[in-house]
Amino acid sequence: MSFLQAIIIALLQGATELFPVSSLGHAVILPALFHWSYDPHDPAFLPFLVMLHLGTSVALLVFFWKDWLAIFKGASGSCGQRMQMESLHILWLLIVATIPAVVVGGLFEHFLRNLFGSASSAAIFLFLNGLLLLVVERLRSSVVCKNVNSVASMTSRDAVIIGLFQCLAFFPGLSRSGATICGGLLRGLHHDTAARFSFLMAQPVILAATVREAFKMRHLDLQPGQMRIALVAAVISGLTALFSTAFLMRYFRDHDRWALSPFAWYCMGVGGIATILFHFMH
Repeated sequence: MSFLQAIIIALLQGATELFPVSSLGHAVILPALFHWSYDPHDPAFLPFLVMLHLGTSVALLVFFWKDWLAIFKGASGSCGQRMQMESLHILWLLIVATIPAVVVGGLFEHFLRNLFGSASSAAIFLFLNGLLLLVVERLRSSVVCKNVNSVASMTSRDAVIIGLFQCLAFFPGLSRSGATICGGLLRGLHHDTAARFSFLMAQPVILAATVREAFKMRHLDLQPGQMRIALVAAVISGLTALFSTAFLMRYFRDHDRWALSPFAWYCMGVGGIATILFHFMH
């Protein structure tokens, strides 16, 4: 991987990990379209992948540090019983929402990634991701809005449904953030509440992926040049993710009626064009 390719992938990771447009789908499609020669499954690619995830995880922690501090401080009981119950409820919601992905991922992730991990499959799923966003945005008008203005007001049933939607992201091209936000919208949440819960869910998920990939590196003979590129990529990915999160939280709050529609048309356009190129131009 060249330095320029590393920078482009880092920018892509930082933006698309949180935008509802599938980071994995873009990471598979873009190199195939430009005929980049690196292999993302090569063990030498692991340090780069780990640092990208670490950068994104740190960015989320920086943006939501007040939320996490309030949750853990409240759960400790130092802010009174009401805050303790509310904080424990939020932690419970996050745990419940993560369980489906842990179970499905443990059983089927390797199978799904091998079966659908090609660029042509990712392009089709990226198109379907856009279709999912568009359909849910249209269906949302028929769902009774709960006027849930905070994560603490969500129910365990809401968390389970959102967690099940998260499992769609095991198909390369389907967005984790997009799927979880869709799950929240179908439960009657506003875009900003659904997005906040989705991004809070992302913290342990991305951190767990980072630890898992880092564990695989324990026997690798890492070269200084590899780590330098990986560190630069981590900083770029983290800064991009930080700005992306700030933009999206404001965007979802200010455009509650149609927030997912532009991303839907983008995914359908890119996915459709990439599908045509892969199937008819190669």
